[in-house]
Amino acid sequence: MKRGYQDSSSSGSLGPPHSKLKQNPDGDDEFLEDETTKIFAQKVADHYSARTNQTLEEREASPIIHLKKLNNWIKSVLIQLYAKRGDAVLDLACGKGGDLIKWDKARVGYYVGIDIADGSIEDCRTRYNGDADHHQRRKKFSFPARLVCGDCFEVPLDKILAEDAPFDICSCQFAMHYSWSTEARARRALANVSALLRPGGIFIGTMPDANVIIKKLREAQGLEFGNSVYWINFDEEFESKKFKTKSPFGIKYKFHLEDAVDCPEWVVPFHVFKALAEEHDLELVFVKNSHVFVGEYLKKPEFVELMRRLGALGDGKDDQSTLSPDEWDAAYLYLSFALRKRGQPDQGRVNSRRDKGKMQLSKEDILYINGNTV
Repeated sequence: MKRGYQDSSSSGSLGPPHSKLKQNPDGDDEFLEDETTKIFAQKVADHYSARTNQTLEEREASPIIHLKKLNNWIKSVLIQLYAKRGDAVLDLACGKGGDLIKWDKARVGYYVGIDIADGSIEDCRTRYNGDADHHQRRKKFSFPARLVCGDCFEVPLDKILAEDAPFDICSCQFAMHYSWSTEARARRALANVSALLRPGGIFIGTMPDANVIIKKLREAQGLEFGNSVYWINFDEEFESKKFKTKSPFGIKYKFHLEDAVDCPEWVVPFHVFKALAEEHDLELVFVKNSHVFVGEYLKKPEFVELMRRLGALGDGKDDQSTLSPDEWDAAYLYLSFALRKRGQPDQGRVNSRRDKGKMQLSKEDILYINGNTV
């Protein structure tokens, strides 16, 4: 596949630019933020807060039910590949807690979830407590948890979660691209991951594949493309369909996915993401487009069985037999990645952070933070 993100300038490829820093009175570096970015972040938060938990019947009637099940399978495989019994988990942009059962099946020891949307965090709390009346109803999870409401792409988390860290594994599923509206937010996101992961810890995630999106844009007649389940629209400022490597942040488009997403998103050129991650001591383990990921891991019997249990496969011979062609095309828009924090883990490490969590969470247990939080 051709690289979709190319330099339109006459010079060679440039590395990710360094962000401007300002000093606060305590002498700590803080990434610059602006009001426009905060407005967009709140718009995304409001979108996800407004989405209600679906009943089993409503979920099964979704026009993208098989795509949702496929994405759940991909996340389950990532967790099974890298999570170990007793691990401390940091779930960035945890949403409504849709991955709680996956972490429970991995027998993790402690869970901290953070999300910008207060409605989503409340739904996550309800789901964790087993009070939600929906298809993922569950009486009890095996691990203590803590929930935080705040923008993990704006707020420094190292001091806020100092007593919970270090984490063995960090996850950010279908959300990292929301940090790419500015370089400041992208750097803050990766700085938070790096600061909170232990040496040797793993960062797993899923996000849009910039190469595919730009490739489809350039093949389209205008600035919009899609099918019956999704569409993507770029503003007229990108009419040339060329993007300079020296400006790899803030490339915004509108994304609509039936029964799932309808809000602004940002292109994440993966080579820039990888370079920024390396600056924060995070080394790439792998990156795979969802089509490649499915093709590779469906060769393993345990993951084929997992997909059948999740209902993402039918009884036909074709492994994608239950996905419509349009859903399979939508799956092509995404990739999965794993990064490892540099350094050797301390085998003798003893940490009592699991005592910080609770097995039953009240509304008062949710920690609310903002950009002014120390």
